[in-house]
Amino acid sequence: MMDYNTVCFLLFGVLFIGFLLLEGFDYGAGMLLPYLGETDAERRAIIRTMAPVWEGNEVWLIAAGAFLFAGFPGAYATLFSGMYLALLLILAPLILRGVAFEFRDKDERREWRNFWDWALFAGSVIPAVLWGVAVGNLLEGLPIDARMQYAGTFWDLLSLYTVASGVLFALLFLLHGATYLTLKLGGEISARTRRLGMALTRLALPAALVFAVLTHVVAGLKFVTGVALLSAVLAISAVNLGLKGRHYLRSFVFSGLAVAAVSGAVFAELFPRIIVSSLSPEWSLTIYNSASNRLTLKIMSITMAVVFPAILAFEGWKYYVFRDRISPAGIEFEPLGTALANGIQELRGRIKQACCLADAMSCVIRALRGNDGRVINRLKHRHKVLLLGKGTKKTEPDE
Repeated sequence: MMDYNTVCFLLFGVLFIGFLLLEGFDYGAGMLLPYLGETDAERRAIIRTMAPVWEGNEVWLIAAGAFLFAGFPGAYATLFSGMYLALLLILAPLILRGVAFEFRDKDERREWRNFWDWALFAGSVIPAVLWGVAVGNLLEGLPIDARMQYAGTFWDLLSLYTVASGVLFALLFLLHGATYLTLKLGGEISARTRRLGMALTRLALPAALVFAVLTHVVAGLKFVTGVALLSAVLAISAVNLGLKGRHYLRSFVFSGLAVAAVSGAVFAELFPRIIVSSLSPEWSLTIYNSASNRLTLKIMSITMAVVFPAILAFEGWKYYVFRDRISPAGIEFEPLGTALANGIQELRGRIKQACCLADAMSCVIRALRGNDGRVINRLKHRHKVLLLGKGTKKTEPDE
């Protein structure tokens, strides 16, 4: 039976893999934005596929960070104190990305919108590559000393293996984003995205194979890790077949499986370690020497058992609500539709006013004709006196 340390490690892995799985297609769509969107309507359509979900996707990262902080404070302290510069390089583009979502459509000028499109691109590609570099560093090992502190510099984080890991994750996110946009967009841009997705599979496949070989050289490659990486290769192949057959939902599922398989391979290779020390295996941080006490781990496990189904239910509901495809043509004619709707609304207001006026006049006429029409006859007589003089014969009806 698994102990609470193992359960918490698995839960942390699930949260982090969930973040990469969900945020991965956001990153991919953001990276494709300046190249795939040929018109402003197409770019707005791409942004609208991400806008309702990107904030919820990043909640998984916050939850994973909080889980690491509470469950394994030793590993959390080593990562955030020794790699603060690398984490800052991830955090800053993420902030820029969030600002781009809010500011992009606040001005009609082309230069303004181009600037925020490229800001969104930078806020997607930089974290995508750096997450891959970070994952590669976890497998290759960091210079952790006997005090469980990072003893290297920022440049020690870059090597052939970590760069290969960064390239692989960027390609996987691009592929995941392409399948997502193919599924969500309508019109001619969807066909372009489909062709781009098939081209990306031809790049992601060799990148995954190179990553598997380098992982075997660097970390040894356990059996479970090998199976996970083989699953990723098969999933990428299935994405290509799905796009060729125009099975867009299936392609999106397989691209997500590819991201999850590579990320899961990393955690399988690490277990029971969290941070591998490249200086000495004895100085590695494991799920035991960096963990909180047993009571804390027990409370976290029980809490997640209750909260996690609720999180999954909310995520499913969110994607169900925003399940419709988005057409750039609809966005292009959106101002005309808005003006037409406003015109119809104004016309309805005028018709209501005319109806009210006609009803009021009808009421007045009925009031004037009341009492056997004597009010109207008096008015006729008075007008006749005013026009013809006092000698006019009295025609006023008797009182």
